[in-house]
Amino acid sequence: MTSTETVLVGVDGCKAGWIAVRREPGSTLRNPGSTPRNPGSTPRNPGSTPSVAVFASFAALLAALPDDAVVAVDMPIGLPEFSSKGGRGPEALVRPLLGARQSSVFSIPSRAALYADTNDFTTIEAWYAAHIRASEVAKTTSDPPRGVSIQAFGIFAKIREIDALLIARPDLRGRVFESHPEVAFCRLNGDQAMQLPKKIKGSVNPAGMAERKALLCRHGYEKGFLDQPPRGAAADDFLDAAAMMLIAGRIASGEARPFPDPPARDGFGIPIAIWA
Repeated sequence: MTSTETVLVGVDGCKAGWIAVRREPGSTLRNPGSTPRNPGSTPRNPGSTPSVAVFASFAALLAALPDDAVVAVDMPIGLPEFSSKGGRGPEALVRPLLGARQSSVFSIPSRAALYADTNDFTTIEAWYAAHIRASEVAKTTSDPPRGVSIQAFGIFAKIREIDALLIARPDLRGRVFESHPEVAFCRLNGDQAMQLPKKIKGSVNPAGMAERKALLCRHGYEKGFLDQPPRGAAADDFLDAAAMMLIAGRIASGEARPFPDPPARDGFGIPIAIWA
């Protein structure tokens, strides 16, 4: 299968659920190096231009796709029973590629820690209490003992969402792949990590966003498309999903590399690897 024979989808979690950038079979992005059209005249989904949509759940996103679509998602896939130094394995392998950007790759703890508390939290106190419980479980299932970062805990529900689908539907394991935006940007940039952070102290860094947007445009996106994130998703989520779509293309064409190679497997047989 080549990247032009199937639907390619790049996905990132966002405030409203999941943002997906989609490219149809047979379509191509603008030729890198060509002059973009007037951004003000760029439609959201014209012919060869990718489309973007936000979905409330990952299941709803998958339901909107053909069965052979290739999906690259910025979310950990495959959960270890026990976490060793550096995380599941992929994290330790990709961090050295990223230089100053390696802090964007945080460790994912054991499956038991991910499922220590699956309640919906109605108060901030309950949320922090659940974080403490997850950290306690993580420490007993890691060597050296390590708790859970706030950043990692914040995406636990989304990790479980994909995990449940891949356990229930083994067929998805061959077309839903984990990637990571900073690893993707690095690979798309000739294995050179981005020089500027995307965020500084939790706030978007305009210069870092511009650096990533310029790279995506070199790979065929039009700036007018990237300048218009959909309602329910932040601008950085949109750029990350756009990068994920390019990685889906690399996976479909056989260009992408998994870290580790070959991928490991968790207790359910789900592959554990970051693709880029």
